[in-house]
Amino acid sequence: MIRLLFTIVAGVVLGLVVHLVSVLALPRIATQDAYSRLTPMTKLNGVTQLPLADPNTSPMPFMDPAFALAICRYDLTNGPIKLTVPVSQAYTSVSFYTRNEIAYYAINDRSAGKKVIELDLMTQAQHDELPEDEEVTAADRLIIDSPATTGLIVMKALAAEPGLMPQAQATLAAASCGPQTDAPAKAEAPRGRR
Repeated sequence: MIRLLFTIVAGVVLGLVVHLVSVLALPRIATQDAYSRLTPMTKLNGVTQLPLADPNTSPMPFMDPAFALAICRYDLTNGPIKLTVPVSQAYTSVSFYTRNEIAYYAINDRSAGKKVIELDLMTQAQHDELPEDEEVTAADRLIIDSPATTGLIVMKALAAEPGLMPQAQATLAAASCGPQTDAPAKAEAPRGRR
């Protein structure tokens, strides 16, 4: 009787260990993760709109048909990127993910408080290289530090009614995601009298 009980307990423990290891290892060994599926259909450091959600042809699982969706696949090895997303009439959100699908930042139109969500995305090392500027405050410029050099930015615009989907798509079509061309603003040095 004890042997049978020991065998059952050992089987349950072994099953739990195998289950736990497989659940934790699967995201790292999966070959068809979101980044891999979106690579052939998206531009690097550019905004690409995804087709509307359709159960048969959806590039991502669980896409909501009430949202227009755009992706920016980014690579920060050559420098920071600037993201600009106009706010739609109903609701707009922007989410940031690393290459391994770890979400590290999200912002929506209500928390941005502006007509345009505008921010700079860079690594911590690139952020540390920025010159200190007393006149440019955190309220003037939103800087997001990415924990990895590659990842995805997911932009969503809500179409509150099916007839408003073209408007939501137009909002995301006006979004931009690309290398930062303007240098960070520097404070002008005070001039002495001659």
